[in-house]
Amino acid sequence: MKKKALASVLALGMTMALAACGGQTNSGTDVPNPDAAPSEAEQPAETPAEAEQPAEAEAPEAEAPEAEEENSVEAMSYADYVAADVDTQVTVETYVQAKQGWWEKDGVGGVATFYTQDEDGGYFLYDMPCSKEDYDKLTEGTKILVTGYKSEWSGEVEIIDATFEIEDGSYIAAPTDVTAVYGTDAIADYMNQKISIKDAVVADKGDGAAFLYKWDGSGTQGDDIYFDIELNGATYTVTVESYLCGPDTDLYKAVEGLKVGDTVDLEGFLYWYEGAQPHVTGIGVK
Repeated sequence: MKKKALASVLALGMTMALAACGGQTNSGTDVPNPDAAPSEAEQPAETPAEAEQPAEAEAPEAEAPEAEEENSVEAMSYADYVAADVDTQVTVETYVQAKQGWWEKDGVGGVATFYTQDEDGGYFLYDMPCSKEDYDKLTEGTKILVTGYKSEWSGEVEIIDATFEIEDGSYIAAPTDVTAVYGTDAIADYMNQKISIKDAVVADKGDGAAFLYKWDGSGTQGDDIYFDIELNGATYTVTVESYLCGPDTDLYKAVEGLKVGDTVDLEGFLYWYEGAQPHVTGIGVK
């Protein structure tokens, strides 16, 4: 009796254990529970998105304003330009006052010569490369930043091999009256500036002629005009540059009508050739 009772107890215990196991989800062939989270073993070490995501990089530091300023071109003052040695690079901010005609050079692009000035002095930009489109933009008063090389030819100080940028701003210089200092060493201080000369007298250029086409009289109408003036007890040559004021301008025609002994007021730019030789842009006959 005791053995039979023990066997019954054991059988009942095994039945209860089997019933308890049958209530658990089977990880074998049973359909998985969609709401159940995967076990730690089934969870991937990292998601594809995490695997492809690079480590967070530090944002690049913004360039300091000082660094930009160091890379920018700084314009020199007129005094520094005057003090600079010939054949050195110079950078100036200046304003177009007048320009000679644009033309193609060596079949590549175009060039033009400009008379420019700031509040302190004048700059002559010789054969500066520029497109025809930019040439048309460079009207009187236009502000430009110019970088080139300081040069000298027969006394004329100029900037050659230049590049330029058009900037905001405008300035048109009034002519400076240099009548009192014309013929003195002080006149060189006004080189390339817009000037005026008062009460000059037209002198004989030879054989009673008031002017010549070209410096030696070998030219014809349309060429540069040269005429002499008497001022402060001496005689000086001045020029109508045909590229600047051509035969169709009122100035050119007015000079062709001069007579020896006429008293005139002149305006122009103080170009230099072995001495002061203004390029005349305006004349008044008294």
